[in-house]
Amino acid sequence: MPSEKKILIITYYWPPCGGAGVQRWLKFAKYLPDYGWEPFVLTVDQAYAQYPAIDESLRKDIDPSLKVFKTKAHNYFLSGYGRKTETVAGGIALSKKGLLNLVARFIRGNFFIPDPRKGWNRFALPKAVELVKNEQIKYILTTSPPHSTQLIGLKLKSLFPSINWICDLRDPWTDIYYYGKFYGTWPARRYDKILERKVLEHADKIITVGKSLAELFSSKLDEASGKIFVVSNGYDEDDFKGPYKKEKEKLKITYVGTLTDQYPVEPVINALSVLQDRNITYELTIAGQCPDEIKSSISAKLIEDYVNFFPYLSHEAAIKKMAGSTVLLLLIPDHKGNEMIITGKLFEYLRTGLPILLIGPEEGDAAEIISKYNAGRSFGKTDVSGIVHYLSSDIIKETDYDIPPIYNRRLIAATLSDELIKMTS
Repeated sequence: MPSEKKILIITYYWPPCGGAGVQRWLKFAKYLPDYGWEPFVLTVDQAYAQYPAIDESLRKDIDPSLKVFKTKAHNYFLSGYGRKTETVAGGIALSKKGLLNLVARFIRGNFFIPDPRKGWNRFALPKAVELVKNEQIKYILTTSPPHSTQLIGLKLKSLFPSINWICDLRDPWTDIYYYGKFYGTWPARRYDKILERKVLEHADKIITVGKSLAELFSSKLDEASGKIFVVSNGYDEDDFKGPYKKEKEKLKITYVGTLTDQYPVEPVINALSVLQDRNITYELTIAGQCPDEIKSSISAKLIEDYVNFFPYLSHEAAIKKMAGSTVLLLLIPDHKGNEMIITGKLFEYLRTGLPILLIGPEEGDAAEIISKYNAGRSFGKTDVSGIVHYLSSDIIKETDYDIPPIYNRRLIAATLSDELIKMTS
């Protein structure tokens, strides 16, 4: 294949790592060959990686012909995920209390910039240089978080000025909601902002997952016209081959994903408590990591037989849970900037064709998508009466919308391919 259509995807997260972040480029690596591209993947060896979850089922999407290269990584002591019941962000268990945790956060925020995963770079960079030279690769793609991965792209761009560097930013960098919890000093925060700006300035293209996130990064550049564009997450039709049994009689509410103390679970608990008082039966399923504190608060108000907890599920099993529901619950964390959050599972929720109940910013990007397709309702965190009315009325049964093909991952790969081609046209 001509080197003009070879692309090196540099990503820390790759199967058997689980989660939405790994699926984005796993699916692009699956579908870009349909449009004449030859992807190469550079990632960390599982023996040296630190993953939030393991999902062996994702390996089925790796074509045997895909060239995947793995390297060692140096793991700093701060980068562990801790217990599964802890709230972890940026490599630190933020839900832990006590002096030692405060010290650990301070060290993380001042000495591990931009993040503890930077220990992979010293091994990944020379391998990337080797691949670019030997395979005559013209395109490199770095995806983050971890944002330290972007520094590999920055260095490669300085070594190979003619290369086309695409920077994929799935989350904010110095504006991420938990940034202040690391107690970064002014010099540390300034240095991190300098790194962020260098990446934004030197990347040839910047892609993000949503409109608000694109606007955020655009605001950090003097001239961003034509440089930043949105490449949405989506659903893979291959994952929905069923058949799946859909619940019609019972009110079956399902949440798939991680929960932390920043997710607005309380209004849902209160609404379901009201339904109980009205003798309305339901089944609440929470599939994913859930802290003991949240489980306790749910158990204190809701009937035990009405609630099911499942640990982290494989992607296959999670989709089966989604598809067998009456309504799908989407919770947006309650913090500054949450209006730009578009969770990866939203698009798989849409693919089921089932109604979606969103609790979060009613003017946010996720709420806008749900409204656009009449796929459900969005409520603020204080609107318990609105949630009760939605769950107890016939609105859910009357929800009927066309599955938006625009979010089919195969078609999104075509859009990405077009944008890549434009870089050299």
